[in-house]
Amino acid sequence: MMKIGVLALQGAFREHCWMLEGCGVTAVEIRRSEELDKVNGLIIPGGESTAIGKLMVQWGLMDTIKSKVKQGMAVFGTCAGMILLAENIIESDQPRLGLMDIVVVRNAFGRQRESFERDITVSELGAESLKAIFIRAPYIERAGRNVEIMARVEEKIVFARQNNILVTAFHPELTIDKRVHKYFIEMSRKA
Repeated sequence: MMKIGVLALQGAFREHCWMLEGCGVTAVEIRRSEELDKVNGLIIPGGESTAIGKLMVQWGLMDTIKSKVKQGMAVFGTCAGMILLAENIIESDQPRLGLMDIVVVRNAFGRQRESFERDITVSELGAESLKAIFIRAPYIERAGRNVEIMARVEEKIVFARQNNILVTAFHPELTIDKRVHKYFIEMSRKA
C-alpha cells in the first residue's frame, strides 16, 4: 500500500491526511525524521511558515527532508509549504528547505481578510477548472528555467513543479476535488 507522509508540526495537516485517505493511500503523520523512511512522498502543509521552519530545525527534520528530496523522494508544499521549499523568500531570512529554484513573496495577496477563491485551469489536471482557495497566500515572483509553471492568477505563479517537487500557493486539501493530490500521488509512485 502506498504511503504518503504529511508533516504534522503545525497547520492543515489533518485535511491533507483526509484527502490522501480519500484517494486510497495511507497517510502518515510525520513528526520525527525516522518516520520519513516509511513513506513514498511528503506533503508540507499550509500554516505558519516561520513556525513550521523553526519546528523542523528544533525537531531535527530539516536535514533529513533535504536529503530525502535530493535522493528523489517527491515532496508537495501548499502555501506555507511552498514558502519553505523556496530557495529565496523576499524580505525574509526564516528557516527554509531551499530546494526549489523559486523566489516567493509571503502574504502576497494580502492578509487574512483578503483571502479568496478562484477557479483556475491546470492543463495537467484536465479541462475542468479547479477551485483554488487562497488564504494569506504567497506567490512565486521568479522561477528558474527548470521550473514548470502550471497555473497563474493575475499573472502571478501559483502552481509549479520542478522534477520531484510540487508547490501550490493555494489549499487543495480544503476542497472536495482530489486531482491535485492524485497528481502528487502519481509523482510519488514514479519517484
